[in-house]
Amino acid sequence: MPSIEISVIVPARNASGMISGCIEALKTQNFDPARFEIIVVDDGSGDETGSIAKTAGAIVVRTDPRGPAAARNAGAVAARGEIILFTDADCRPEPDWIHQMVQPFEDRTVSGVKGTYRTDQTDLTARFVQAEYESKYRYMARFDRIDFIDTYSAGFRRDVFLTLNGYDESFPGASVEDQEFSFRMHEAGYKMVFVPRAVVRHTHADSLKSYHRKKYNIGFWKMKVVKNHPDKMVRDTHTPQELKLQIPVALILPVGLAMVPWLGWSFFFVLLAGFIGLGYREIRECAGKRDLPLTLSAPFFMLIRSWGLGMGMAAGIFMGKRADVSR
Repeated sequence: MPSIEISVIVPARNASGMISGCIEALKTQNFDPARFEIIVVDDGSGDETGSIAKTAGAIVVRTDPRGPAAARNAGAVAARGEIILFTDADCRPEPDWIHQMVQPFEDRTVSGVKGTYRTDQTDLTARFVQAEYESKYRYMARFDRIDFIDTYSAGFRRDVFLTLNGYDESFPGASVEDQEFSFRMHEAGYKMVFVPRAVVRHTHADSLKSYHRKKYNIGFWKMKVVKNHPDKMVRDTHTPQELKLQIPVALILPVGLAMVPWLGWSFFFVLLAGFIGLGYREIRECAGKRDLPLTLSAPFFMLIRSWGLGMGMAAGIFMGKRADVSR
């Protein structure tokens, strides 16, 4: 009987309604089940997440509620595989996900692998979220080596992950702890690659409120990351440059609107045209889906995204300065 080579780690808190679906998708992989284990880290759940996961056939590691970063680290410590794969409780890996994720590790120089999201949702917000991910995937596909691996479809050599002390547990919730670890791993010289065929199904944000809140949260915690990795504020392999430039333009737009009585409409329309111009590639990609409502609404979603990220970044800078002053 072959020994365990792969450990799939799923952090979960109060995920009783979804964890069995994730485990079932992992158990039906077209990969030798004797070669991998499924570890669910029950992060202090107040429901039956742990017992459901155990009944479904997973190894369950129970921890105090310390957040997904700490839960993933606990799973990595408990893992027996040389390769550790991470996904989330609300994800459903495609049948060939493990195969696609582990294939790049045949190259001994590869230490990290990133897969992709897809969704079956049909509402407009979720369609834009998926289009946004796909736009970033196309950008990332240009690079032979990447510097960012999302936790929903992530793979690492376990020894490298542990050598780098895993995810930063000071991040209290799911935010950008995966960015921080990826940047640290990249700066240490380890090779990471993108594997578009390693797919997990996911339920994206399906309302403007939840989408804005997610972007605000990312922007807020991003400021903690760039304190130690300031160069990544300028360029990385995950976010196209024009998306970063959209943020300041979007934040200035309300000022331009307020100044119309003094400057006229021309200044505002120049700003608006500049914002749409920065989003032209993304709008064109939406148009390529032959989805007219998505294409027409894309500039509005881009504004919501930019405002959320910008407001979160501003709050992160302010809170960071307050923390420095209080020391």
